[in-house]
Order: sequence, then C-alpha cells, then structure tokens
Amino acid sequence: MAHEVLAMGRISVDIYPDNIGVPLEDVTGFGKYLGGSPSNVAVAAARHGRRSGIITRTGEDPFGEYLHRELRKFGVDDGFVTGVPGLQTPATFCAIMPPDSFPLYFYGRFPTAPDLQIEAGSLDLDAIRHAGIFWSTVTGLCQEPSRSAHLAAHRARPREELPPGRYTVLDLDYRPMFWDSEAEAAEQVSRILPHVNVAIGNEAECAVAVGAGSPDEQADRLLAAGVGIAVVKLGAEGVLAKTGTERVVSAPFRVETVNGLGAGDAFGGAFCHGLLSGWPLVAVLDYANAAGAIVASRLSCADAMPTPAEVYALLAGQDRPAPEPLEPLEPLER
Repeated sequence: MAHEVLAMGRISVDIYPDNIGVPLEDVTGFGKYLGGSPSNVAVAAARHGRRSGIITRTGEDPFGEYLHRELRKFGVDDGFVTGVPGLQTPATFCAIMPPDSFPLYFYGRFPTAPDLQIEAGSLDLDAIRHAGIFWSTVTGLCQEPSRSAHLAAHRARPREELPPGRYTVLDLDYRPMFWDSEAEAAEQVSRILPHVNVAIGNEAECAVAVGAGSPDEQADRLLAAGVGIAVVKLGAEGVLAKTGTERVVSAPFRVETVNGLGAGDAFGGAFCHGLLSGWPLVAVLDYANAAGAIVASRLSCADAMPTPAEVYALLAGQDRPAPEPLEPLEPLER
C-alpha cells in the first residue's frame, strides 16, 4: 500500500526547556523531542490514522538512532531515512516565552546538515508518485543536493496528472538564516510552484513566494501560478483559504498559548487528513486550525500532536461543526 502522506525534508532533535518564561541562559532543565517541520507533519498525519512516511537523512550517531526510534513510535515509516557519514544530527534549541516569543537556535546545520544531503538518485520516485499527498517545504530548496532532489521529486508527479483526491503540497516555510537573500528563495519557489496544487504559508512567507500584498492578493497570485488551493495563515486573525471558486476563513480558536512552534505542523498534518477524507474546504480548514491551536497550548511539537478525538472535542467546545467524510476514497495501491 502507498503512503497516504509522504513528507520530505528537515529533521532534528528539538531541545526544549522545562522552564517556561525563562531566558535560555537561565534554563536549568531540558527535554528532547523529535523535530523538523516536515517530520512533524508526518507525525501529525499519523496521529489522525494516516499511513505516513518521511524522506530525510540524519547523522550516524545516537541522536540519529533516537529519531529513528521516535518516528517508529509515532507510526511514521522511517524506511527512507538514511545516515550521512561525517555529519552530526542537528539539534534545535528554543526559549519558550509565551505568548508570542519562541526564538530558535540551530546547531549542526551550518554549513550544511544531513537532511540537506538528500540526493535525487536516492529517491524512490515510485513511492513519491503514488503517495496520496506529497509534502515538502521551501527550506529543502536552500542548498544542493537537496534542492535538485526536491525538484526531481516534484517532477515525478506532475500536478496535471494527479487524479482526484491526490495532492502535492508546498509549505512556504521560509527561514531567512538558511538563505543568502529573499530573492534567492523566491527564485527557487518559482521553480517548484508549477509542480504543486496546494501552497500553505503565513503572510511573510507568501510575500517571499509571490510578493507583498493583502492575504487575498497573495492567495490570488498563488492561484494564478496554477495552485488549486492557496492557504494564507493570518496569525491572530485565523486562516484564509481560496480556490478558483471558494473563499473560506477559519476564525482563531481560543486557547492559552504555551509554545507556538508546532502549531503550523499540526495544522499541516490535520489539513492532509481533511483533504484525504474528502471534506469540504471549510471543514478541512476548521479541523486543521483546531489541531494547530491544541499544539500551541502544549509544550512540545511531535509529542503534542492531537488525536482526532481531541480535535473534535475542541471543535464541539467552541461551537464549530464537526466534519464527516463525504464518501470513502479509492484505496491507495502501489
């Protein structure tokens, strides 16, 4: 059976402080967790019962073994996760200063990282081609050989040949410390957009991809580039999604923010689940928005990904309708 969600790109060990609201230099205890945006999306999708996998690379070290173990624990296929001799598995530290300050400090990613050593020749293009959803991020385009590998992966599943119910998603995840300039990132995004039918990003990330403007203008530019569903995250204002015929806004959910770092990845995994379930766009957006809010109210990312029961409970508690599948989709077979 094919993967329902197959992600590609960054993985790391997240080192989060036990002390909330304390500057990093004063923290006295830490916990370690699986991290890396596309890896977290794969975990989130698995929490919703989806067959998920991740294409990435680690160091050949104890932290790499830890990430393999965590992926398997969460039900994510780690068969496409390989080691890179001579490089260390990256670690990401953060300070947790709610409600809106969560600075990240990347270690082991400069000048390169194992997950940026994914090579086009190592890809299982058949697995990528047959996945229900293939998910990648802009960060994977920041250097070679990862850049060429991502382009090869996207070329393996032309969007005009995708059958109904299959999606290729680009997370516009722009992190300036990995790029020489916004212009360089924009150039690489322009090479990938013709291959995807869903694009997701906040207003700043959309500005890198298609230019500054209102959220509606940014969504319209993504649609003009051939994307079928454009999603613009509005922060405290919720989330906007547009297609050629629909405009949907999901209002924010009321939660007490503890750590906002994993919310977008929880949104992504739940969004994939909703798309694969065949729900209306408004239901997909509300469900994903609720999942993101739940993780924002928790400390960690991967470990904090909610179950469907938890998402339904939040929807019910804030008087949002609970989505139901319209009809079963065809099985995904290799």
